[in-house]
Amino acid sequence: MAIRKKLTILGSGSAGLTAAIYAARANLEPLVIQGLQAGGQLTITSDVENFPGFPNGILGPELMEEMHKQAERFGTQFIYDNAESIDLTKRPFTIRTSSEEIVTDTLIIGTGASAKLLGLDSESKLMGHGVSACATCDGFFFRDKTVFVVGGGDTALEEATFLTRFASSVTVIHRRDGFRASAIMVDRAKQNPKVKFILNSVIDEILDVSKGEVTGIKVRNIITNEVQELPADGVFIAIGHQPTTDLFKGQIELTETGYVVTDGVKTSVKGVFAAGDVQDELYRQAITAAGTGCMAALEAQWLIENEELEEHDKEKKTLVSPVANQS
Repeated sequence: MAIRKKLTILGSGSAGLTAAIYAARANLEPLVIQGLQAGGQLTITSDVENFPGFPNGILGPELMEEMHKQAERFGTQFIYDNAESIDLTKRPFTIRTSSEEIVTDTLIIGTGASAKLLGLDSESKLMGHGVSACATCDGFFFRDKTVFVVGGGDTALEEATFLTRFASSVTVIHRRDGFRASAIMVDRAKQNPKVKFILNSVIDEILDVSKGEVTGIKVRNIITNEVQELPADGVFIAIGHQPTTDLFKGQIELTETGYVVTDGVKTSVKGVFAAGDVQDELYRQAITAAGTGCMAALEAQWLIENEELEEHDKEKKTLVSPVANQS
């Protein structure tokens, strides 16, 4: 038998859990489909020092656990599973997981976006221990350190320039001899005395997994195949992000790069809202995701309340007798 809900939330990161807290406090009894990486990207982040309310910082997994408890306290229901299919062609919407069918009046998409990675085993093992995909989040921890940024687009050069506020040396590694970044970003990076470049090159290995921290990298020139080992304290991967929107293709308006198109948090489908990194190509911060999660929950609440009021008014009109209308 299908689970019937007024509001269902896809995703359990900062956006999804904030939406759940607000919706649950509005007595909407929301259902959160957590996904198999419950807590989202912050679960692979170590110290979070830029989320308000934690002057001494907080571990990413701990922050997500506290938000989960807060949402649960107010009556949020959780399903630890992935949504496998969804039908947004008619309301109520239908979502299917591996074991459940959910029918819901409104939907908040908070499935997030994940950083594209190099695919190295050492990269995944050292993520949060010297390897990062967010300079804004983690740059502070690399004060007076030697760091490398991988990528050749605007994001890579913007992150390299940002990291010069903290690091003693920032080197951009790019597999080509030219950049995809805009000319102004390239000029800005080249004019910064702390920024260096290694072009036509890729990282083959990040050292040292056995020590649990980044101590160096192996860089290979793709033209000569020459490999050099360089000391390093940190590696920032800046080769782009991939929004988790495959489920919605063809059913909802997406950008060319796959992000959900929103007006505020409203999508092209009435009753469907999007929050967090799944609709945010620019900021991608836990606090901005939380803010849009709040907005999405309020929008869903207002829509549900207005529709219930309209339905109530219709029922009242139906109950008025023809005789009474004539008098």
